[in-house]
Amino acid sequence: MTQASTVHVHPPKIELFDLAAKTNTDPKGFVRPVEVYREEPWGLYMGRHSDHASFHYLESWLLPSLSLRASKLWYNPGVEQWQDVYVDVGVFTRESPTLWRSVDHYLDLLVRTGRDVRLVDVDELLVARTDGLLDAGQAQAAIEHAVAAVDGIAAHGYCLEDWLATVDMTLTWR
Repeated sequence: MTQASTVHVHPPKIELFDLAAKTNTDPKGFVRPVEVYREEPWGLYMGRHSDHASFHYLESWLLPSLSLRASKLWYNPGVEQWQDVYVDVGVFTRESPTLWRSVDHYLDLLVRTGRDVRLVDVDELLVARTDGLLDAGQAQAAIEHAVAAVDGIAAHGYCLEDWLATVDMTLTWR
């Protein structure tokens, strides 16, 4: 019998997107300058440079009606990447005309375009629910949104963009 690993879970990660100030406040409170914000009736695009050890640029689309955030990371030379698109499941809201808010609900999808999609961090969601960081409704919604996204992506040849085009969302990247 193998011993189960202990998962330590943080409270849901909250991020702010300030269009007026052209900043992105990450979950640790670091305020980063944003190069590009672009709004569509169905979502918000952000493109910014990054000082992360693995990648130098981050692009994200907040898709509130699907409870998803799709991101592409531009990796530094020599850094191996598994996915083409990283998808967070959560709640994405417009707080004011110039401020958006993201609350991550633990589940993530790793999309390898044309090949597969992997649902990860289910263990974190379960521990967060057990620890009272999410209520039953929030946990259920996260699972339902993740499963709908996996179904949609898989049904369209494992292409996030092809699936989203069927619901009139056209993602453009750098």
